[in-house]
Amino acid sequence: MILFEVFDLKKYYGDRLILNLPELRIYSGDKIGIVGENGAGKTTLMDLLAGEAEPDRGVVKRNGSFSYLRQFSGETKQDFSRAPREFLPKDRLSHSRLSGGEQTRRNLDNAFAQNSSLFLADEPTSNLDSAGIKLLTQKLKALDSLIIISHDRQLLDTVCNRILELREGTVTEYTGNYSAYAQQKKAERKLAETEYKQYSEERERLSKAIVQTKEKARSIRKAPRRMGNSEARLHKRASAEIQEKLHGSTRAIESRLERLEKKEKPRETPQIQLDFSLTNPPENKIVITCRSLSFGYGENQLFQNASFEIKNHTRTAVIAENGMGKTTLFQLISEPHSAIRLVPKVKLGYFRQNFEHLNSEKSVLENAMQNSVQPENTVRTILARLLFRGEAVHKKAAVLSGGEKIKLSLAQLLVSDANVLLLDEPTNYLDIPSIEAMQSLLSYYPGVLLFVSHDQQFVNSVANRLLILKNKKILSFDGNLESYEQQILTPKPHPASADKMVLEMRLTRILSELSLPGANRDALEEEYQQVQKQLNKLKSEKSR
Repeated sequence: MILFEVFDLKKYYGDRLILNLPELRIYSGDKIGIVGENGAGKTTLMDLLAGEAEPDRGVVKRNGSFSYLRQFSGETKQDFSRAPREFLPKDRLSHSRLSGGEQTRRNLDNAFAQNSSLFLADEPTSNLDSAGIKLLTQKLKALDSLIIISHDRQLLDTVCNRILELREGTVTEYTGNYSAYAQQKKAERKLAETEYKQYSEERERLSKAIVQTKEKARSIRKAPRRMGNSEARLHKRASAEIQEKLHGSTRAIESRLERLEKKEKPRETPQIQLDFSLTNPPENKIVITCRSLSFGYGENQLFQNASFEIKNHTRTAVIAENGMGKTTLFQLISEPHSAIRLVPKVKLGYFRQNFEHLNSEKSVLENAMQNSVQPENTVRTILARLLFRGEAVHKKAAVLSGGEKIKLSLAQLLVSDANVLLLDEPTNYLDIPSIEAMQSLLSYYPGVLLFVSHDQQFVNSVANRLLILKNKKILSFDGNLESYEQQILTPKPHPASADKMVLEMRLTRILSELSLPGANRDALEEEYQQVQKQLNKLKSEKSR
């Protein structure tokens, strides 16, 4: 059954064509992931499909019901008070202060309560803790049809069977999950590099041939002075014939050069060198100290006699379940609370997703430069690393997407005089290339960094220290999340449990490989059946 049909869809922002989609069909059973750089038009496409925006041209035909979980969505006007609460318990629903993760949980409960034939969601994992992401993944796997925008690579791998990539206004479809898409993109880049190398070599060869042929034509000597008139005429005629042939060869080579299909050079990542001395960083070994912190909202006590220290030159991730006080802790550090002491040289830079420091009438570059202590060339390089390239630095902040505003806000902090950064969910609403760019930037940040993120890969790449909020206390751990889970959370498995884990990992690998182009499906399906039998055998032995 066809759920959505799109014909000749076009959408403009001013005179800029943001989306050009000649045709698209979405069938029952499709589980589609939409990917692309921030500002490419992902949310615009979703709004057009859902009827939340009108196209400038074209038609969207909808069959059946659908629910739509929007980006930056607030409380819905519909009454879902009697809906099942799988993500957010009813006792938390009545609280006046909900964390960002709890708000997402509430909105997910409301969206799933609609029981529609097609589920649309724009960044549904934003602010969710690992338990929430796990529950969401299970719910999405159980659905028949869906379209999601997500920066969570693991979610796209587990749930999707089609990927739509938006790039420069066009939509390209890829079969399979995100890993299959990434593999195809890698092959495309390798081919582009090869084609560019071949083009450059051929262009250089033809250019040299033109120069050599012209020089040869100029080197044809005139007739010697002592040569007779008849001999001179013969020499002149022969020389003219040779020059004409050489000129003809030159024109032929120039024509080949003109017809040579131009290949663009694949983009290279610009290198950044921040001059951190311009921020007057503190030299103390400990830059933030907390002793006996107690704080809460009414009966909801978040911290009780909690203590911690933040060492200089560390990148610390704050880890906790939704509603345990991560954002509150950042607010208490920035105020600061009487139990929290900052050394005198600390200059806080606090990233929150309210974009309060952006001037909507100024350009990207002007916003980034307004409080910068770094030179303009460094600012431009940072913007380029965050995928503001070329003319994009001259776009007004008012027309930026949510993800682009996040990247610009981060760029403002990185080039400011702040030497201690507090980043509250900096990866929310970012595209995957932007997350990878941010990982690279922050992994080498020379100052003090505290951040909250539920993106496990991001935490493992950036953090070298953890603060774990648990049981109203704040625990410290030297290392990243992967190390913490291995040393603290992972119990030594019973031999049977270990076998089960290995078999389940094999099943995951097989399912992933089945989505790849050119996969040997018969062999993989046979292996799948064998592994499933072994798993069933283990389960039956355990139940005896």
